[in-house]
Amino acid sequence: MLGRGMSLGKGEMNGGRVPLGDVAERVRDPADSWRDSAVDLLSADEEFDELCFEFGLELDEITSEKDIISREQGDQKAEGASDVVLYKIDVPANRYDLLCLEGLVRGLQVFKEKIEAPRYRRVSPANGGEPQRLVITEETASVRPHAVAAVLRNITFNQERYESFIELQEKLHQNICRKRTLVAIGTHDLDTISGPFTYTAKPPGEIRFKPLNQSKEYTATELMSFYKTDSHLRHYLHIIENEPLYPIIYDSNGIVLSMPPIINGDHSKISLNTKNIFIECTAMDLTKAKIVLDMVVTMFSEYCEEPFTVEEAEVVCPDGRSCLYPELAYRTEMLSADFINKQVGINESAESVAQLLTKMCLKSEVSGEDDRIQVEIPPTRSDVIHACDIMEDAAISYGFNNIVRTTPRTYTVANQLPLNKLTELLRQDLAAAGFTEALTFALCSEEDIAHKLGKNIAETRAVHISNPKTAEFQVARTTLLAGLLKTVAANRKMPLPLKLFEISDVVLKDETRDVGARNNRRLCAVYYNKSPGFEVIHGLLDRVMQLLDVKPGHNHGYHIQAAEDSTFFPGRCAEIFSCGKSIGHLGVLHPDVINRFELTMPCSAIEIDIEPFL
Repeated sequence: MLGRGMSLGKGEMNGGRVPLGDVAERVRDPADSWRDSAVDLLSADEEFDELCFEFGLELDEITSEKDIISREQGDQKAEGASDVVLYKIDVPANRYDLLCLEGLVRGLQVFKEKIEAPRYRRVSPANGGEPQRLVITEETASVRPHAVAAVLRNITFNQERYESFIELQEKLHQNICRKRTLVAIGTHDLDTISGPFTYTAKPPGEIRFKPLNQSKEYTATELMSFYKTDSHLRHYLHIIENEPLYPIIYDSNGIVLSMPPIINGDHSKISLNTKNIFIECTAMDLTKAKIVLDMVVTMFSEYCEEPFTVEEAEVVCPDGRSCLYPELAYRTEMLSADFINKQVGINESAESVAQLLTKMCLKSEVSGEDDRIQVEIPPTRSDVIHACDIMEDAAISYGFNNIVRTTPRTYTVANQLPLNKLTELLRQDLAAAGFTEALTFALCSEEDIAHKLGKNIAETRAVHISNPKTAEFQVARTTLLAGLLKTVAANRKMPLPLKLFEISDVVLKDETRDVGARNNRRLCAVYYNKSPGFEVIHGLLDRVMQLLDVKPGHNHGYHIQAAEDSTFFPGRCAEIFSCGKSIGHLGVLHPDVINRFELTMPCSAIEIDIEPFL
């Protein structure tokens, strides 16, 4: 279908558009590795839609550049825009190999059994030469400690291939690289630079080079100011701008290749005439760097003089260790046809299941007499981690519409969890008592559950978030009280009294659990008025115990006794016991707590654990 195009969408990314007609011409070119024309696969929109569904993709929209501009900017802006039809495809978040046209068409052709999945190989430099070397210095440890590299040797570009190569890098940057925070890709014309290369870190004032597509040199400090107005690069400046050292890569002559993760140097930029490409990926996460490098080289190694081969590069770590990349690792998994049949709901032979998996680029064969299937996972399928992932591919290859709908052999009657049932019953009665329910965030700041409540954060048993996005979401809450007081503060202009409650989970550290923490269901209520209203909160406790059929008493009932707690006013706090076990506190809040939450009236509160009453 000549002249048609494709837009590969992926989550929040804007997919690039590549003309499929040019790919069809490229497929016909015997110099390329494709064996059949993509046109045969895309003979009609309906066929392509069906093919996408069969392959586990979704054809989201068939549109054109003109329609898109018209929708977003108006008909006048759309004048002169292209009428070329574009296919917008939703690609699963873990299928990085489908983010470029090369990978997508290759996958579809293997799926339609037009070609066999290629075998990717890492090779040594021709004529027994030494591999290109990238030396990492210890200065990078504080900013971006990892790096991997590879070489695409004797590659042949045309305009479409070149654009696809650049576009794949951008899609990976936005996806697995998490907007370059985890991994940044740099590609360089190897014939314009000379190894060995050095990856180090220097103060920004000592770094000076001519950045990509610029006409003069800048220091790194000047570049950070220069790109603050750049619509594309300004989104990445925050990654390193506050660091004392900036990462930088030099060749043996001191020429700057790149300042990751911001910009490459202009000296080594690639073009349509580039024949040898040096690819480096600097990273905070070495595993993801390996995946990204494997993905780039496998997608475009078919254009090398020897298709699907990648020249190795040596990376020397600060401790002296030497590693060869790309890994291009193949691994095998063993599973039974019976497992796949039971999980998917089909009844296929081991040979048939192996064929289904082979169509998904997972080369498989039956091994032994017990119908065990040996599945080979290629470097392009980093999404395959567990046997369940292999089973899912078998289901896709079999066809979801081909799975016979059956009645389950066993049945159960759904029932509400006792804890949730108790929670719902209490909610209704607390509302009937005149209290309004509030729903607050499960994450909060350290200050909310510690300093503001007069506590020490080290004593709260709080679960901390390793990479909080904001100061408001640093820890999982250990109490419901802070959230209710913030709700009261946000509604101070409402008529008094304010009577709020919440029944929800808090998160507490627990070394006995496999995840190191557990949820705990709590009930919390506050009374905010011109007078403290301790009797109102005490009355609410009595009502809750009445509903739970717990009588007053010291041994098998409930009682309160005076206690000291930094959150509450001295002499106005009580600890609540049920059947001899402490379940919470109630009392009048300390004036300092009131002030820290920006409140101006007295407030009483109660918080109890309701799980012991199940």
